[in-house]
Amino acid sequence: MLNEWYLFPDLLAAANPGAFNDLQSYLDARVAPARNLGRDRFFTFANSIAEENALINSGASAGFGIRLFYDTPNGRLFVTEAYESANGFAAGLDRGSEIIAIGTSSNTLQTVSSLFASGGGQAVANALGPSTAGTSRVLRFVQPNGTTIERNITKTEFSLDPVSDRYGALILNDGGRRVGYINLRTFIIADAANQLRAAYGQFAAQGVTELIIDFRYNGGGLVSVGDTMGDLMGAGRVGQVWSRTVLRPSKASENQTRNLQSEPNAIAPTKVAVITTGASASASELVTNSLLPYLGNNIALVGANSFGKPVGQAGFDLTACDLRVRAVAFQTVNANNQGEYYTGLASVVPNTCRAGDDLTRPLGDPAEASIAAALDFLAGRVCTPISGAGTDNVAGGLNEAQRERIGLDLPEREALMPRRPNAAQRELPGLF
Repeated sequence: MLNEWYLFPDLLAAANPGAFNDLQSYLDARVAPARNLGRDRFFTFANSIAEENALINSGASAGFGIRLFYDTPNGRLFVTEAYESANGFAAGLDRGSEIIAIGTSSNTLQTVSSLFASGGGQAVANALGPSTAGTSRVLRFVQPNGTTIERNITKTEFSLDPVSDRYGALILNDGGRRVGYINLRTFIIADAANQLRAAYGQFAAQGVTELIIDFRYNGGGLVSVGDTMGDLMGAGRVGQVWSRTVLRPSKASENQTRNLQSEPNAIAPTKVAVITTGASASASELVTNSLLPYLGNNIALVGANSFGKPVGQAGFDLTACDLRVRAVAFQTVNANNQGEYYTGLASVVPNTCRAGDDLTRPLGDPAEASIAAALDFLAGRVCTPISGAGTDNVAGGLNEAQRERIGLDLPEREALMPRRPNAAQRELPGLF
């Protein structure tokens, strides 16, 4: 399969399957040359067919329903967002909450700092337990206002709503200017397309032409959802090129061009600010890159440099084993055939504005650091460029286990990820 379809056939290493204890280790060894050049940073992996299909079709996962990032130098664990239908949110966990202790009961609580000291992020992930419904943990956490809470919280099945009902689609008022704000959590759920249609319908009804697209934790997902998002920003451009899918030379007959299609709720944005972090990847970057030919200098990357994943995976199934191998098989480029952003989008977007991810304020708040910087760009106010734009970003966005396998240091804030993430955790970094 890799020998026939892998996008970089000259960057495949020989490996003896019998020398490895699991399939993922074998795949890692085969694609190591591509990974070392920043072309396949653990994008080729093995997954459960049933688990992935359930995620795409129903948007369901089991857990507390929170996204967790940790402060590496200080060993602190923060909630960056919470899903409204899950038990974590019901218990009081939300953006800015700091988890300080974890246990199976109040008598077995271990501090997060001691867990980090003993085994890093993996020890914290282990303490939180498996992603199975019915698993309970006692969590002690501190709210942004300083209140300390201790709750016994049970993991349940919950909906990974792609566009939050609280802050997913808003119209912000910036000195009398109406700015559309869209926060898309993930592209992996098929229903995201319909939720985007509803959101852009609000913008169209209000005559909004300036947008903030918040992809700060969006690890990607379905290219088809990214295409729908493009259509919703393609008013007046139907039939023009949105993106091209390019395979290896031997599979060039499979190359495709995707043109913008008609959407009743489409708008024609005049200026766009895209919020990203190192956790923003894949379809998030595809959408941003595909906008470049149409917006010219009227687009900016805000926050921090993105992950750098201009490639996508094809799925190869072994149904008898419930096994799907996702292997890098294509690259996406925009209408100008540009798609070389392996070091992150800051290397190709004409404007960048550095900003923090302010956990003291809710998403959608105009005073939140990244949103405030995005509003500054849209209004023509001065912003500070993202430092290191265009420099080597080979390590960007990798989780702790992946960095450990190739001997890299951790960044200052990292999505908490188990060593073997499930389908939902791969697509939504930090999900528990």
